[in-house]
Amino acid sequence: MVAEITHIPPELLEARRAIDAIDEELIALLVKRFAVVEEVVRIKRATGLPARLQNRVDEMVIERAERLAVEKGLPEGIAAALWRELVHQTIVHEDDNLGNDQG
Repeated sequence: MVAEITHIPPELLEARRAIDAIDEELIALLVKRFAVVEEVVRIKRATGLPARLQNRVDEMVIERAERLAVEKGLPEGIAAALWRELVHQTIVHEDDNLGNDQG
């Protein structure tokens, strides 16, 4: 059941604005990250490497993100879950651009 709210506290509105601003920053960082992914695609295409390099994904990318996030105070498991999806979408994008169908 969803409660009907007739008055939204100003503090909540401010917190929502802060979240919106952070979301914009996150999107800008994702755009920047995917610009680098385009370079990775170019290199992988030139060298014949597949989109998914399993040991890199599991041991380096996801575990590193989780470790850094926990060190910075994020609750355990959040970064790993988000990075699994980010990596999955990155691999799908790489596969699409490499002409593969492994995503």
